[in-house]
Amino acid sequence: MELKVQAASRMDGIVKAPPSKSYTHRAFIMAFLAEGTSKINDPLYSDDTMASLNSCKALGSKVEKHSSYCEITGINGKPSTPDNVLDLKNSGTTLRILTSIATLTDGYTVLTGDKSLRTRPMQDILSALKPLGVTAFSTKNNGKPPIIIKGGFKGGETTINGNVSSQFISSILMASPYAETPVHLNVKDKFISRPYVEMTVELMEKFNVKVEYEREKKSFHIDPQIYRSTDYTVEGDYSSASYLIAAAASLNSEVTIKNLMKNSKQGDKLILDIVEDMGSEVNVKNNEVKIYGQGRLNGVEVNLKNAPDLLPTVAALGAMAKGTTYITGVEHARFKETDRIHTCAIELAKLGVSVTEKDDGLIIRGGVHGGVVKSHMDHRLAMAFYIIGLKVGNVVIEDASVYNVSFPDFPEIIEKLIAGTGK
Repeated sequence: MELKVQAASRMDGIVKAPPSKSYTHRAFIMAFLAEGTSKINDPLYSDDTMASLNSCKALGSKVEKHSSYCEITGINGKPSTPDNVLDLKNSGTTLRILTSIATLTDGYTVLTGDKSLRTRPMQDILSALKPLGVTAFSTKNNGKPPIIIKGGFKGGETTINGNVSSQFISSILMASPYAETPVHLNVKDKFISRPYVEMTVELMEKFNVKVEYEREKKSFHIDPQIYRSTDYTVEGDYSSASYLIAAAASLNSEVTIKNLMKNSKQGDKLILDIVEDMGSEVNVKNNEVKIYGQGRLNGVEVNLKNAPDLLPTVAALGAMAKGTTYITGVEHARFKETDRIHTCAIELAKLGVSVTEKDDGLIIRGGVHGGVVKSHMDHRLAMAFYIIGLKVGNVVIEDASVYNVSFPDFPEIIEKLIAGTGK
């Protein structure tokens, strides 16, 4: 779908942030692993999270999907061997987490997905699982999907690189309670996106699993345990809300976004500090955020090591700002749906932005105009370019409907805020 975005002068209103994609993935899969029936309230139903939910069903769970909640009857750590190859579409989170979960079956599981997903590097988790008694390998012997996993998770001690994807760490942690023996996981080198792993640990504890976490040593220990069913409500998503926050910051605005928790463990909460540093007024309460945009932004220096998904959002803000924006610490963003450093650079250049691509980020000199850009089938790029369109007008985004991956009603919410009817 091609989407043309026209300039808006103002945004006003009150909206609810979409549910967290990261928490929804984890809640679905922990409920699937648990003993008993869990109720997941206010989940996100998007292309990505449905890949996880459908996989839970294929692995033996009973799922009752409702508009405002989802009931999942767990398999008590004993998933069935799926009848077919699991097509995970474009969901990297599902791929990485299920690589460890599939070790709990008594057969073989094949994980694959679309063209983009089949480019995702997986060798680090495959190598880390081997000392734990797991047999898992790439069908093409290139460390990328399709991945075949043989059932069997003995346990023991292993080490994993922390500088590619925090989801590898979350994956091993989430499966470890059902290993035959205790699991001890050490993280070496940089520990990127640490807040996402701490989010995983927090949610495991809500499902009654205890994780011993030595933060300074970057190590985790999990004894054999059982996930217990629970009622859990998914909080709002700072990653998706970042586009609403960025839009409000770039225009004259008074926008309130509900369901964003002040004490959230989400790393992308950093967006609030970023837009405040760029010149917007931000008011944070216990469960909502209010943005007062002045229509003017200043360049900033920001390290996104723990919030790599903010790269497209901050790149868009930098393009609209006065002065220069320096984004660093996101070399791991090259392994997302696209090489986000490169795709942001080449598409922003089409809009007249002076941008320099670095190994770990971007240097952006503010100044942008309309034009035609490609989403590269990356939901975060599509929404970031939409924000630029609201500021300068006449931005055409090719393959824009990919926003359904994480924020299905994104354009509708933006239009309500432009009309001053957001609620």
